[in-house]
Amino acid sequence: MKNCLWEVINNKNSLSKALAEEVAVQIRFGKTKKPNVIWIEATGCSGNTISLMNADYPDLIYLLDNMINLKFSNSLMVCDGERAFESFLKTLKEDFILVVEGAVSTKEDGLFNIIANYKGNKITAYDAIKMAGAKAKSIIAVGTCASFGGVSKAYPNPSEAKSVKEVLQKDVINLPGCPSHPEWIIGTLAYIITNEKIEVDDLGRPLLFYGFTIHDFCERRVYFNNRIFAKNIGEPWCMFKLGCRGPVTKTDCPKRRWNNKVNWPIGDNTPCIGCANAYFPDGMEPFIRL
Repeated sequence: MKNCLWEVINNKNSLSKALAEEVAVQIRFGKTKKPNVIWIEATGCSGNTISLMNADYPDLIYLLDNMINLKFSNSLMVCDGERAFESFLKTLKEDFILVVEGAVSTKEDGLFNIIANYKGNKITAYDAIKMAGAKAKSIIAVGTCASFGGVSKAYPNPSEAKSVKEVLQKDVINLPGCPSHPEWIIGTLAYIITNEKIEVDDLGRPLLFYGFTIHDFCERRVYFNNRIFAKNIGEPWCMFKLGCRGPVTKTDCPKRRWNNKVNWPIGDNTPCIGCANAYFPDGMEPFIRL
């Protein structure tokens, strides 16, 4: 399976492009409906929203025009204030996909993260995620904070942040990464729109994007195989002895790359710090060993 998937991934945009185009075709010909999506930014840095805005093909405009009805988003929706939250409440009565970005602050019933004020009441991300999670057709945790707690849950975790799955105790599709790659987000949305279920590993990560380690296809793997290791940052050889977490981190970064395929950390002489790993950041420290 790995080899078959890698043939698709090696062709740059073909996987997410093909999935997105299939969604558009099925919606156009009435084979499926354009789904409603609620996107809640919880305790995090908004990095996944920014990453999504940097998608090239399919880009954000294609996603919004051809694939989904974005009914609620802390950052991207047009309306604000009570009108925004009324859209959220109305969507709860319909079929929808819930996307959560950021870990979920639970201390003091979530008051560390308020996403709306409605009729004199403070609405926390904790409240909204529980409300939407109880009714959502599918739930996607975008980024490492939402998937596993990430930086938001790191010691000493003053807001008592938790992952989406810890809060909802339901099946969640996890798309870890700090941030998640835009093609992982759009590709996963496209897949679940056109298929009943997406195949995931034991941590809820889609095998389409997380079915192999960075180490499996790293451009410096040949140096590892020949035991040629960098001793200092900036040297062109394998950075395993500098603390690279590629061998224990599952993503397709080596081929998918970032910023419209321009580069990725190891290509820029930086060891992988394991940002998509379930134990990031506490369990990945120190990020660099010298």
